[in-house]
Amino acid sequence: MLCPIGIAAFGSQNCLFTLGTIHMAVAAKLRKPEDGPQPSAVSTLAEKKQAAERAAISANVVYEAIRREGEEELKRPSAALAWSGLAAGLAMGFSLVAEGLLAAHLPESVWRPLISKLGYSVGFLMAILGRQQLYTENTLTVILPLLLRKNLATFFAVARLWAIVLFSNLLGAFLFALCIGKIAMFNPHVQQTLLSVSQEGSADGFGVVLMRSVFAGWLIALMVWLLPGAESSRVGIIIIITYLIGLGGFHHIVAGSNKNFFLVVTGLESWGHYLLRFFLPTLAGNIIGGVSLVAFLNHAQVVSGKGDKNAA
Repeated sequence: MLCPIGIAAFGSQNCLFTLGTIHMAVAAKLRKPEDGPQPSAVSTLAEKKQAAERAAISANVVYEAIRREGEEELKRPSAALAWSGLAAGLAMGFSLVAEGLLAAHLPESVWRPLISKLGYSVGFLMAILGRQQLYTENTLTVILPLLLRKNLATFFAVARLWAIVLFSNLLGAFLFALCIGKIAMFNPHVQQTLLSVSQEGSADGFGVVLMRSVFAGWLIALMVWLLPGAESSRVGIIIIITYLIGLGGFHHIVAGSNKNFFLVVTGLESWGHYLLRFFLPTLAGNIIGGVSLVAFLNHAQVVSGKGDKNAA
């Protein structure tokens, strides 16, 4: 004969076991898919490694790579920045020469710019792949440290770098234009083509130049944003972006100054026209395009993403 106390104990154990089973079943139903292992098409370690290597790097990684580059540039001595900027300004002169040479050897046709504007990319390739200081790249790289540390020390460091690099870029561009403008390096046909190429867009008004410069600054800063994840595609990205700038007639402060300097030294344009109709609107537009449309927006997306992760 069973003891009533034993029966009660046995019944309570069965009840607890049943409740535990029900609780586990309900929890399994409610568990989010991401809480458990995800289905995958790869099974071996080698396949998983290959998938990881081919995955696109995140915006946070791109941001950090560009920020670190900006931090290094801000620490460089003024002399190093000046020499590097001068080299970049001289190299950018080959954008005018390459475009002019291509145009000079092509027939007069509506499709000629589709080929000749490829020459516009040459100077950018030299300056960027040669790791030379180009002013419009710094509308992104050194701005990220400033957005992260909003203090006077970083602000003055950015202002120092901008002033040195811009001045040395323009000095290099002027020396290059002075050389090809005063020395008969090319035959008359090529020289005339260089003048024609340089005069493109010179009659645009202040507002038009400003807006076209915004697009140029936007595209250059986007190019800088794309390069950390480009790997073997760096050359292609530089050519595509700068070709678009040239073909669209967008104004770049260094490449465009080289063309305007060439017109000044040959007597076809005045310094006043260069300063008021090109330099001021182009500089303002490049800064707006690079800083506002790329640096601010990409900084915002990274910072907002970190906030969401911290909240989770």
